[in-house]
Amino acid sequence: MKEILILKKKFKIYGIDGYVVPKNDEFFGEYSKINRLQTISKFTGSAGLAVILKTKNYLFLDGRYTIQGEIESGKNFKIISYEKILNCNLFKNLTLGIDPKLFTSDQIKKFFLKNNKIKFINRNLIDEIKNKKIIKSKPFYSLDKKVVGEHHKSKIKRISEYLIKNKSDYIFVSAPENVAWILNIRGFDIPNSPIPNCRLIISKEKKIFLICEKEKIKKLIKEKKINLRQIISPNKLKDKFIRLKGRNFIIDKKTCSIFFENLIKLRFNILNKTDPTYLFKSIKNIVEIKNIIDSHILDGVALTKFIYWIKNINKKKISEIDAQNKLEKFRKKNKKYLFPSFDTIAGAGRNGAIVHYRAKKSNVKMINEDDIFLCDSGGQYKYGTTDVTRTLCFKKPKKNIQDIFTKVLKGHIAVVKTNLNKDNTGDKIDLKARKFLKKDGLDYSHGTGHGVGYFLNVHEGPQSISKFNKIKILPGMVISNEPGYYKKGHFGIRIENLIYVKKYKKRIFFENLTLAPIEKDLINFNLLSSEEQKYLFKYHLDIYSKLSKYLSKSEKKWLASFI
Repeated sequence: MKEILILKKKFKIYGIDGYVVPKNDEFFGEYSKINRLQTISKFTGSAGLAVILKTKNYLFLDGRYTIQGEIESGKNFKIISYEKILNCNLFKNLTLGIDPKLFTSDQIKKFFLKNNKIKFINRNLIDEIKNKKIIKSKPFYSLDKKVVGEHHKSKIKRISEYLIKNKSDYIFVSAPENVAWILNIRGFDIPNSPIPNCRLIISKEKKIFLICEKEKIKKLIKEKKINLRQIISPNKLKDKFIRLKGRNFIIDKKTCSIFFENLIKLRFNILNKTDPTYLFKSIKNIVEIKNIIDSHILDGVALTKFIYWIKNINKKKISEIDAQNKLEKFRKKNKKYLFPSFDTIAGAGRNGAIVHYRAKKSNVKMINEDDIFLCDSGGQYKYGTTDVTRTLCFKKPKKNIQDIFTKVLKGHIAVVKTNLNKDNTGDKIDLKARKFLKKDGLDYSHGTGHGVGYFLNVHEGPQSISKFNKIKILPGMVISNEPGYYKKGHFGIRIENLIYVKKYKKRIFFENLTLAPIEKDLINFNLLSSEEQKYLFKYHLDIYSKLSKYLSKSEKKWLASFI
């Protein structure tokens, strides 16, 4: 690759032995319009890290992406599991160049040995190879209290109380999605999420300073949501930090870059704490939950029509791209649908085994009758974020595939039926999802569920259902339920619903949000208990009662066959 060769020629100029390229941009979000990692490696997944040395190149990926990495980047990079970057001796005694705006100090400590020399280079070497596109800014916009359920001043008050409790004068809110939640604003700065790329300073006296380009807040000023005195241009931030009075400043080292951390250090004592906004925004209020439920009804109609179409109406051979485009058309029929919440995963046969597969013209597969078809998709609606996976077949599958699908389904049901009064952390719930597969020595490499935002990011913390997450699952949280199984080179299975935590009197439990039928032709009903069969009956009855009025006669008749 010519990009790699050009980069290596720069090593001597900057006095480095290698250069590190993360997937994230300077805002540390999952999605970005700038993808430097793809530029240098051709890898298109949502998470990864490349290290380019004088003679070798390494691409560190987690379990979701190792197959994809081998396909896209394997010729030029050695693919290594993310876990193995810890205490990695590959870079011992080497001087590695990094862009300080793209890394946090915690990442440096985690990824690289203490005896590695890290050299900060205040210009991005990938941008020098491929000029960064100048993206025309669209102004931020505000959401009404009727939509979000809480005024931004109330949220700022909550942050202020947190600062006082923790004896801090300020907090630097470095994650744009947190700024969006606090100020009840949204934007157009990244794909798949209505995120406004900006940062925020909040004082214990409830003063705020929004860090962004002035042209982005024209609408907010016009609506008197904010004034010019509260705006700081990013290139003037150093001067602002110097003028601020106080002693202690809270930063979250998961999203505060080394660049900004060093600016704050010039004037303040740093307190490293998790931004409390993560927990605040994870607990949805009554208004948000209502809108999320409504969004899932709209999404359920599109999904159900799509499944009916691809199983019963479509009579010609179609590609994976044809299928995902058809689903998008069904979603677009509703005026409240805005855009996908992530790039659709539509994988047939062997491609379904690639956890985060993306069909492209160069690798697209035609969907055959014998294929197991996995489709993972989601939408951003006014107002709500959806994420759902269905696995489909087009003829009676082999018994072993039916059995595996059914064990994934049993895990899926076990999660949603969890007694949250008893088991209320992600690690405990994760065990329930895997236990039926594990009896046969089977497993999957990803977590069982991730948090989901409210008309924000489709992946949100701190809550998740995974082996290592001990965060308490609380009423109001929205989370995915997506156990799966993947046989490399053959097929992939995943069943994903979004669920939310509901409290009724003293009982805390999961309630389904997603409304889409589960492929009955893939189920071995002999493996289901009477309770599991009863759950499926009730689930499909609920779908029918909520969606039938939006369906045609033939669609209704078909959907009724699931009950």
